[in-house]
Amino acid sequence: MKSPLPVRNGVNATRLRIPLQGPWATVHDFVLEKFGHIDSAGITQRFHHGEVVDIDGRPLSTETPLGDVEFLWYYRNVPLETPLPVTEEVLFEDEHLLVVDKPHFLPTTPAGRYVQQSLLVRLRNRLQIPDLVPIHRLDRGTAGLVLFSKQPETRSAYQLLFERREVAKQYQCVSALPAGIDRAELSSRFPLTVRNRIEKTKGVVVSQLMPYEVKDSGRRPHDRRGGKRRRSTEVIPGANASSRVELEATGTSRAGTPVGLFRLSPHTGKTHQLRIHMALLGLGILHDRFYPDLWDDAPDDFDAPLQLLAQRLEFTDPISGRIREFTSARKLVEAPAEGRTADRR
Repeated sequence: MKSPLPVRNGVNATRLRIPLQGPWATVHDFVLEKFGHIDSAGITQRFHHGEVVDIDGRPLSTETPLGDVEFLWYYRNVPLETPLPVTEEVLFEDEHLLVVDKPHFLPTTPAGRYVQQSLLVRLRNRLQIPDLVPIHRLDRGTAGLVLFSKQPETRSAYQLLFERREVAKQYQCVSALPAGIDRAELSSRFPLTVRNRIEKTKGVVVSQLMPYEVKDSGRRPHDRRGGKRRRSTEVIPGANASSRVELEATGTSRAGTPVGLFRLSPHTGKTHQLRIHMALLGLGILHDRFYPDLWDDAPDDFDAPLQLLAQRLEFTDPISGRIREFTSARKLVEAPAEGRTADRR
C-alpha cells in the first residue's frame, strides 16, 4: 500500500490501521486512547494542522467519524538525537544498486530512539534518493556490507535473490578462546556446520532455541528449495538455521588475551543466527551483549564494538547478468595481531 505522503527528512510517513467499529466516536478518539500517554496535545495538534491524512492524502479532522477510514498516515515527531560518532562508506553505486559499508552501532533502518541516526535516513538525506530501500539488514552492532535498492521498478528482482538464498554471504568474527585450550585441538574441530531451530518473539530482544523431533534432525534448512511451493504459514519441521564455521587464525587481542578469528557462512538468515551459533560452540563473539548472556542495558561503548563483520557478498546481478562481488574495507579491532593461520580443510 503506497503512502500518500512523500518521504520527509529521509523518513517515511507512518501508517496506522484504524478499527472500523468500536467504542470510539471518532478516529481522533481512537488515536488518543492508543497513543495519548505519549503526547496527547501533540496528537490533537497534528489533526488541527492537517498532518494526519487518509489513503488519498486528504487531511482528517478531530471530528472524522470512526469507520470513515481504515488507514491513516502521519509523520512521527522525533526528539533531538545525539549524532553517533561513526561514519558509513559508499563502496559501489549504479543505476539500480547502492552498496554501503556500515559501521558498528548504526542501525540499518529507523528503530526506537534512532531515526535520523540510522543508515537508511542518513543515506537518503546525504544522497537525495527518497526511494532508497535496504534489500537486507544487519543488526545495529554488526558492521559491514548492506545492499540498497534505488529503483522501485527493479527492487523485487534483488529482493528475490535473498529470498531464494542466491546470495553468497561471508562474515568474520572474533571470539575469546577458552583458558588453557590447545590450539591444535581447536583447529581440528573446524570446519563444522551448526544447525538448530531459532525463533524470535516480537518485543523480546533475544532469540530462543526451540526443540524439534529427532526424526527431523537430518533436515538441512538451506536445501529446502524447489519442488512444491509451501504456503508461508506452513511450519517446516526440524532445523531452520544453518551456518558453516571455519577457523582462520588464532592469536591475541588488543588486551593480550587469546582469541580466534572465524569465517562464518550463513546458509539461512534467522535473527542473531551467527551470534547464537558461536555462543553454542562455547565461542561467544567478543563484546556481544546478548549471547550467551544478556547484559544489563548500558550506554554504547564505542571502544568495544561487537566483533562481527559482514565481510563479503557475491551474487549474479538479475538485471545485467554480471557476477557481483563486494568486500568490506573494515577490520575487526580485536582480530589476532600476530596470529598463525589455522589449517583449512
